[in-house]
Amino acid sequence: MAERMMKERNLQSVTAKSRLGNGGAKFLTYLFLLVMAVIVLFPFYWMIISSLKTLTEYRLSKPTFFPRTVMFSNYGEAFTTARLGRLFTNTLIVGVVSTLLSLVITVLSAFAFARLEFKGKNILFAALLATMMIPGELFTITNYATVNTFGWLNTYTVLIVPFLVSVFYIYLLRQNFLQIPNELYLAAKVDGTSDLKYLWTVMIPLSLPTLISITILKMMGAWNSYIWPRLVANDAAHQMITNGLRNAFKDAAGEQTNYPVQMAAVALVSAPLFLVYIFLRKYIMKGVSRSGIKG
Repeated sequence: MAERMMKERNLQSVTAKSRLGNGGAKFLTYLFLLVMAVIVLFPFYWMIISSLKTLTEYRLSKPTFFPRTVMFSNYGEAFTTARLGRLFTNTLIVGVVSTLLSLVITVLSAFAFARLEFKGKNILFAALLATMMIPGELFTITNYATVNTFGWLNTYTVLIVPFLVSVFYIYLLRQNFLQIPNELYLAAKVDGTSDLKYLWTVMIPLSLPTLISITILKMMGAWNSYIWPRLVANDAAHQMITNGLRNAFKDAAGEQTNYPVQMAAVALVSAPLFLVYIFLRKYIMKGVSRSGIKG
């Protein structure tokens, strides 16, 4: 009896130590996540409070972590000074048109590489994947020379056409298409279904999460684009958001910048991306995760 009681006590002691150890590990995990969250979110907090300060307070040698005088008027001034309405319109035109055209090209290319059989398919796909190893900056000079020859500078065309094809998106969607049983395709062909009809009625609905992910990523890429638009279409009529905010808040002499108003403009521009991530993040994660199962 005494031996049995001793074993039960030892078991209880081991269980208590195990719970204590698990609790300590969980505490350290949450502490680490909290510290990382603070590090990541602090720049955004600083952007918000800076956008609500006066220029005098912003220039203080000792920074303040909350504005002494809340200047909501900075947001109205930012919208008018930077012509944000025009910048938003330009960016939306480029983003929507390039996304739609890119989706058509991506879907057709991924379907061809996933289902159709033609000579040299694997070699061609391998060559396309190999281009992903080359930094895009290496193509900037040749792309600029090409669009200049075509006379596309300072047009919407030069902002849309050069980046319609994305090998990464084709690869992502192809991997998703490969997960759909080939028996469905063969059965559809027996019934006389054309390739385009099968693509539209079967493959696209089954791959909708990946298509949503590609759409979101393409729109975000157009929204954040900076180097190429500044190089080829930096006139007032075709400026994108990222370029329009650079020099819009300098004084008449071009020497001093109204940083609080500039921060307000940056906050306005960043808001749509935050909303997209908050409400659509599950589609991005679901689409990417589904596309990496079968190779």
